[in-house]
Amino acid sequence: MHIADGIVTLPVLAGSTTLALAGVAIGLARTKYEQIPQTAVLSASFFVASLIHVPIGPGQVHLVLNGLAGLILGWSVFPALLIALLLQAILFGYGGVTVLGINTLNMALPGVICFYLFRAVLKNCQTRPAVFASGFILGGAAIAGSAVMIAATLYLTNQEFVEVAGAILLAHIPIIIVEGAMTGAALVFLKKVSPQIFNQ
Repeated sequence: MHIADGIVTLPVLAGSTTLALAGVAIGLARTKYEQIPQTAVLSASFFVASLIHVPIGPGQVHLVLNGLAGLILGWSVFPALLIALLLQAILFGYGGVTVLGINTLNMALPGVICFYLFRAVLKNCQTRPAVFASGFILGGAAIAGSAVMIAATLYLTNQEFVEVAGAILLAHIPIIIVEGAMTGAALVFLKKVSPQIFNQ
């Protein structure tokens, strides 16, 4: 899911970084003081989940949990993922510092979109199967959105990356299923022990 340094052209880099910074600014402005521990926990969850990854050309495939983070945090998912990505770039060399904006945008934006699409749906789900099904779709949709954005980023950078972009999309199919199941299970648990989280 990370794009490496030195791959993306300057126009794509500049545009993506600008959009990512706008997302981070909105996220910081909307983050309430009581949300900070929650944001930190989800940032750490992303950090750990994405440590196990498979390199594919100029990109990587790994768990993200951006749907779960986006649903709970809303716009605050932007600064949460930015911090985790920065630490990964510095400590492990994943992605890179110059592409922080692109990687943040590609992972956080689908989470924000899922926040608006699924928040009300999950708030009104009353049974465990309904919550799990909604969470499965949410988690799968978020990671699929990120995969499409990464493929588009590579294609816009160089059309010769079209085969790599296709490979990345195909490689994310099992990740979509795993993310969907994990997100569904997590939301069933949260709905039981902390239902107020869906009303914030």
